[in-house]
Amino acid sequence: MDMGIVNPGQLAVYSEIPADLLERVEDVVLNRRPDATERLLEIAPKHAGAGAADRAGADLTWRELPVSDRLRHALIEGIDTFVVEDTEEARLAAARPIEVIEGPLMSGMNAVGDLFSAGKMFLPQVVKSARVMKKAVAHLVPYLEAEKAAAGDLRPRGKILMATVKGDVHDIGKNIVGVVLACNNYEVVDLGVMVPAARILEEARAQSVDVVGLSGLITPSLEEMAHVAAEMEREGFRVPLLIGGATTSKAHTAVKIAPRYSGPVIHVADASRAVGVVSELLGEGAASYVGAVRHEQERLRLERAGRHERVARVAIEAARANRTPVDFGLDVPRPGFLGVRAEEYPLAALIGTIDWSPFFAAWEMKGTFPNILEAPRVGEPARAVYDDGRRLLDRIEADALLRAYAVVGFWPANSVGDDIELYADAGRSEVRAVVHTLRQQMEKPPGRPNVALADFVAPQASGVGDYLGGFAVTAGVVRLSWRPGSRPPTTTTTPS
Repeated sequence: MDMGIVNPGQLAVYSEIPADLLERVEDVVLNRRPDATERLLEIAPKHAGAGAADRAGADLTWRELPVSDRLRHALIEGIDTFVVEDTEEARLAAARPIEVIEGPLMSGMNAVGDLFSAGKMFLPQVVKSARVMKKAVAHLVPYLEAEKAAAGDLRPRGKILMATVKGDVHDIGKNIVGVVLACNNYEVVDLGVMVPAARILEEARAQSVDVVGLSGLITPSLEEMAHVAAEMEREGFRVPLLIGGATTSKAHTAVKIAPRYSGPVIHVADASRAVGVVSELLGEGAASYVGAVRHEQERLRLERAGRHERVARVAIEAARANRTPVDFGLDVPRPGFLGVRAEEYPLAALIGTIDWSPFFAAWEMKGTFPNILEAPRVGEPARAVYDDGRRLLDRIEADALLRAYAVVGFWPANSVGDDIELYADAGRSEVRAVVHTLRQQMEKPPGRPNVALADFVAPQASGVGDYLGGFAVTAGVVRLSWRPGSRPPTTTTTPS
């Protein structure tokens, strides 16, 4: 873990944390023992604090609902206070423990998924719901294992490898799928989270698995799944590949993932459908099932391909002839220095210039800052995560946890065709670097040029001297090669 996500408003003084809680938290953070998570959960209720209890108990009228509705409400609202006792009540009323997972619990999580897809729930809320689900399933696991043991040593119906792909740490949905498959007598090999493609392929081959399942919750996982599919194709795999997770879809699987792999690629909408899909893939009618899926995927690809007309292109020679007309008959002011300088930059000034829109996008909240804070649907959760982010920034600034340095550089420059040459000195005696720029090749209406960045730097043959500048700000924890309070090491004048 590179950095934990914390609520700075709830930070405690380290020395004042109770000894039993401190030990178990450190076990989790430092990964000191395999049962660290379970041991922390054992004592978590004792340290939950009044805030959680107040939130859960603010309105308890829902406690009068039937148990299936109570479980659904707890999952949607992210309330785990009563989930164990409600899960136990549902188990006693069911014929088999698995029915609780496949029934009210999956129904509740499906509702969460529908709300998330409709933009009525957001990623922080989904994470809370998933934690409630995990707590309910953890209560049922001993009963599920006891039932399986009582049935005798049954031969597994197949072996499934599962992993949350590289770059993603979310595993609750994957774990639920694993429990459901195991209860239906499939052998599950779970590689955990943040699993790179190389390890997935290595384990799949070593374990001789029948199916590979990939999971992910955040948007970057989609590209990583496509990468895994391409690697499976490159190494000659043909086992079915299952795709699942909150950000995945049937359309994305058809358009972006399936074309990269010759084997069957199936999108699994939720855990309740996993057993049915695996049964079809490993059953006698597998060829017919895969054929139907591929036919549907081809339809989706054609449907989306028709939405994008091909953009007309022109030859590169014609595009260069239609370059941007710029009058360079002017006196270009010379900057105060050439080369690179690095100066410390105040964090307070940087904080005021942050564009928060990508921050909200990372939480799957659509909108631009600051309007998103008052948006009808997303405003409340957006304000919550924004307030957390601002408190963390204020602490970083107040405690000087980070130092920022501005790096500024200027070099003499001229364009040469579509390239920009940077020179070592004002006399242009030595080319220090060449910046290659791309020229637009779309067919343009009359009067509209095919632009390249090089058009805006004086050409070499013009006799006019331009200067190309760059600016960057880098921030880092103050434990680098120089002492806090001193200037950073000087840099050379070589462009970077």
